[in-house]
Amino acid sequence: MHWSAIPQDSLAVLRRGSVIPAHLLALDANRKLDTRRQRAMTRYYLDAGAGGVAVGVHSTQFAIRDVGLYEPVLEQAMQAAREWEPLGGKRPLFMVAGLAGRTGQAQREAKIARGLGYHAGLLSLAAMKGASDDEIVAHCRAVAEVMPLVGFYLQPAVGGIHLPMTFWKRFASIDNVVAIKMAPFHRYRTQDVIRGVVAAGAEERVTLYTGNDDHIVLDLVAPFTFVRDGAPVTVRIRGGLLGHWSVWARAAVQLLDRIHAAVEKGSAPLDLLALDSQVTDCNAALFDVAHDFHGCIAGCHEILRRQGLLQGTWCLDPGEGLSPGQAEALTRVSRDYPHLTDDAFVAEHRERWLG
Repeated sequence: MHWSAIPQDSLAVLRRGSVIPAHLLALDANRKLDTRRQRAMTRYYLDAGAGGVAVGVHSTQFAIRDVGLYEPVLEQAMQAAREWEPLGGKRPLFMVAGLAGRTGQAQREAKIARGLGYHAGLLSLAAMKGASDDEIVAHCRAVAEVMPLVGFYLQPAVGGIHLPMTFWKRFASIDNVVAIKMAPFHRYRTQDVIRGVVAAGAEERVTLYTGNDDHIVLDLVAPFTFVRDGAPVTVRIRGGLLGHWSVWARAAVQLLDRIHAAVEKGSAPLDLLALDSQVTDCNAALFDVAHDFHGCIAGCHEILRRQGLLQGTWCLDPGEGLSPGQAEALTRVSRDYPHLTDDAFVAEHRERWLG
């Protein structure tokens, strides 16, 4: 499957820049899949105005592969996306499947995702730790033969590996790459990706998405200008594929709409720029920065639990949960920044999603 085969209206969603939540995993008290609440989450994201969802990614928990849930969870999300009538009516979506493991596994997952109708695969390179850049590029090319790819620069704190600008130039040169999610939580390494895309001359084909949950607003507002062949080339990060946006998704859509409007006008008001530190403060609580991200998934679960979409914060790994003080931190940011939450929206529509 080549990216040129993606329906044009779905590809336009990616290119324009959208909110693409990293889908969470709904478990019951026995740590088994809660299909009703899993489906309700997908419905929530679509009603919130998301441009699609990313399933089988870090926020969905990589361990779904170890318990036979990879294909069922991807299939359920795709079925819900096809069958649900979102608020405002049906609209095109761009659906992303997480791909992980060494080449054989990643190719198998890509075939599953392609068969289910996903448009692109978000390729985690965590399993390639210790491999050379040549080996990693060969791995990426092999998976790109199966389906279009979204690159994924995952921060080392949660299993990612450091990848230099020269790697990203080679990666962006792969014809079946359609986007890159940058999530190193590191300004220099974020710029390495963008410089690589510009150096490859791939900025029209490869759409940039932020995964830097610690710097969302400024990633989306700021232009990035680098020099190629003596001439300046300016690119922008168009949207976000974010674990942070797995909660408060309606507020995220409104925020991105506001950012896009400011970019079109050519100026960002100071009150919009001030949201960067507020969103980052929220993320510090969600992602449990105080404990080196130990509770990053459980923190997102806790927000949906409080909203009534999830019954608990259970993860597949019993060792994963909220850290000491994290619940209090979530209470604080929810109180201090109500404009960044969507509690009222969820309360209004929750029963419809759970129905």
